[in-house]
Amino acid sequence: MVIALILVLSAWNVPTPTLLAGAGIVGLAISFGAQGLLEDVFAGLSIILEKQFVVGNFVEVGDFRGEVIEIGPRNTRIKNIYGNILIMANSDIREIVNLSEELSFAISEVSIEYSADIEKVEEIIKENLLAIKEKIPKVIAGPKYDGVDQLGDSAVIVRVIAHCEERDRIDVRRALNKELKILFDKNNISIPFPQLVIHHTKESKE
Repeated sequence: MVIALILVLSAWNVPTPTLLAGAGIVGLAISFGAQGLLEDVFAGLSIILEKQFVVGNFVEVGDFRGEVIEIGPRNTRIKNIYGNILIMANSDIREIVNLSEELSFAISEVSIEYSADIEKVEEIIKENLLAIKEKIPKVIAGPKYDGVDQLGDSAVIVRVIAHCEERDRIDVRRALNKELKILFDKNNISIPFPQLVIHHTKESKE
């Protein structure tokens, strides 16, 4: 049809070489303009076919962490816990962490006084882990006592971790903090305030 159209136009003495040259330039401009679109579309197809992530998965892109709410022909939308939506071109997604592939860790770090009996504290925590799990239904595995994490400036910091879905990680961490605080209060285990030790010299006393 194209060849027939060119022959008809030539028979009517229309300068077809000029038209073809103009059409070539227009086609080249369109191809350059569509290059980004095609990259995004093919990248989106790759994401869907390879199931790198799906709608509903929690992912991390750089410092942004959230739930995939849409995978479109050109863009992917990710929503974080604050309701902010990151819109990324599919072709720009080079490195992404799929947090929904495995269970996530909910980590609770609690401070205790240096004067506390650490072995007794550890024993109390371990004896109550099962009861804590029963109070937090979103915990899938654990919780377990993970040992002394830090020797801080004014406290010993112990850690308890639990496995859960990424969507529940923050809720589980908050629940762990609450249950450990209640447990420590029942057993007279103090969570200290920040402390500063000041040494007086002879001159300062005078």
